[in-house]
Amino acid sequence: MYDPTVARLTYRALLGRRRALILCALPVLLIAISALVRGLTGADDQIAADVLGGFALATMVPIIGVIAGTGAIGPEIDDGSVVYLLAKPIKRPTIIFTKLIVAIAVTMVFSAVPTLVAGLILNENGQQIAVAYTIAALVASIAYAALFLLLGTITRHAVVFGLVYALVWEALFGSLVAGARTLSVQQWSLAVAHKVAGGDLITSDVGLPLATVLLAGVTVLATWYAGQKLRTLKLAGEE
Repeated sequence: MYDPTVARLTYRALLGRRRALILCALPVLLIAISALVRGLTGADDQIAADVLGGFALATMVPIIGVIAGTGAIGPEIDDGSVVYLLAKPIKRPTIIFTKLIVAIAVTMVFSAVPTLVAGLILNENGQQIAVAYTIAALVASIAYAALFLLLGTITRHAVVFGLVYALVWEALFGSLVAGARTLSVQQWSLAVAHKVAGGDLITSDVGLPLATVLLAGVTVLATWYAGQKLRTLKLAGEE
């Protein structure tokens, strides 16, 4: 289910100089903001939770997920080079699964690691806030990578749709419409963070059992359907 050659090519595409600079921008900004806030306010648990929840988990993680998930396959479909990959004797689910692993790894490195560093800067992991949000970022990275990889296989406007979901649906509608939060990867990951940290500093509108089922379900279904769409691309090319 994992092909090293496909993985190497995908890593090379995602971590090229231009895309790597984009991936680094938000983590660097998060750490800079955290250092500034710590210098101005000192160690404060509530402020740490606000910064990590409001910027790291709500903005940085989904945007990096969009870049990594769509970038793992979208450009190959857009420029037609995916035809050469499909011509190789590699099963289509293997291609998708390998690209998903790469997208998850990239998203985790560029989101979870900076979240942990920022949390340690903000309040030195007081009340387990840094660890809780780091675990939430890890969990969210898996679902976001699968969801946005699927978008990369079904539309040429995957980045636009990904940003609409992350910044409009989750950030805007999620803050205005209570029911929308149930269909939010951010809220699902917050349920995990709440379990780790306990207390009232981290809250979620979705219970942990439901959040776990939804995280797993979205990841599995998105990965499966992306594999089916890749089969369709192959058939279209043969015809």
